Amino acid sequence: MKLQENISLEEISEHTFKKRAGEVLENGSAAFTHYINNSKNGVSTFFKEEAVEYVRQALSAKFPNSEFDADTADKALQYMLFENKHDVPFPEPEKPKFKFIDLFAGIGGFRIAMQNLGGKCVFTSEWDEQAKRTYEANFGEVPFGDITKEQTKSFIPDGFDVLCAGFPCQAFSIAGKRGGFEDTRGTLFFDVAEIIKRKKPKALFLENVKGLRNHDKGKTLETILNVLRNDLGYFVPEPQIINARDFGVPQNRERIFIVGFRSDLNISEFSYPEPLNKKVTIADIKEEDVPATRYYLSTQYLSTLERHKARHESKGNGFGFEIIADDGTANAVVCGGMGRERNLVIDNRITDFNPTTHIKGVVNRDGIRKMTPREWARLQGFPDEYLIPVADASAYKQFGNSVAVPAIQATAMEVIKNMMKYADGK
Repeated sequence: MKLQENISLEEISEHTFKKRAGEVLENGSAAFTHYINNSKNGVSTFFKEEAVEYVRQALSAKFPNSEFDADTADKALQYMLFENKHDVPFPEPEKPKFKFIDLFAGIGGFRIAMQNLGGKCVFTSEWDEQAKRTYEANFGEVPFGDITKEQTKSFIPDGFDVLCAGFPCQAFSIAGKRGGFEDTRGTLFFDVAEIIKRKKPKALFLENVKGLRNHDKGKTLETILNVLRNDLGYFVPEPQIINARDFGVPQNRERIFIVGFRSDLNISEFSYPEPLNKKVTIADIKEEDVPATRYYLSTQYLSTLERHKARHESKGNGFGFEIIADDGTANAVVCGGMGRERNLVIDNRITDFNPTTHIKGVVNRDGIRKMTPREWARLQGFPDEYLIPVADASAYKQFGNSVAVPAIQATAMEVIKNMMKYADGK
């Protein structure tokens, strides 16, 4: 199949398009990949116009001596659709049972859980560029960007079943007001609520830090629940604090889960999942092979950590580094501060003590090291097939910001089960 001037469509790979036109359109690569991945469910129409323009500009950039109109770009897009192979670690289910959207998607913890339950993701958004890179590597889809922008919201399709969002926690200006929808304006929850108001999905699944319960003396959560229940008309049971360690990962990670169901589903009760009777320890998630020497701490850095901890202990604080025993449970992994240092491990398999990075002192002989990004992935319940295409600094940040997949999946299973009762007329 040929374009004008004997340009073969076979020459134009997805890689070429992304490289040539990545910044041509703000949502170009996202619309393009969403169009490709939603060609069989009717949702692709929401992305087509932007996807065609993305292809047209990419062709023009690759072949500057040729002119390409929308019809030619559309033909190229359809050809690429025909050739698409979905060669990614986590492809969509062959026969989806429901559709969902993934807001504040991070690196796709919600998506893995929902796909495991038979869900098809029809829209995703995430603003961090490195997280987008990881998301694309694993799902073959580039997330849309800033969800606060109307242009981004305009790509959200109709007719999806579940809205998933791990939205950041922000205080609301509700002094002297009723604590309703308008009072959340200017916060990221407002954008979530606005999407719910427009699209009216059957079910909601929101995740946040445990501190949301007491944030701004409880006013923040009170306002969120008031908006969901009274302004938007959803049945929202009392939110629950869920600990990841109760669902098969050795990490003490508490997060608040909020679920909701559209009122016409006539759901009036909901039970969060019971903890699993499954003991998993640090030993179960350690690297099979000895990690690179760079993960082992230098004697100088260990000395600094010890002094730092002693200073805090003298003031009555418990802050400082911690070594987790093989039969123990990790502290919550976080992206900043002492995140890595609070989850050190002992690994005496090291034999090469020659530093591979510039360090002060020498590599310690006690086997004390940081966990690797793969071990953090396992702490969060990500399968080993999950690709980590970014540098360690970005990987730690991404897994620290992510959700614990098993806890999400266990709760989502109950959400879907209740939602399907309505869908099946039971």
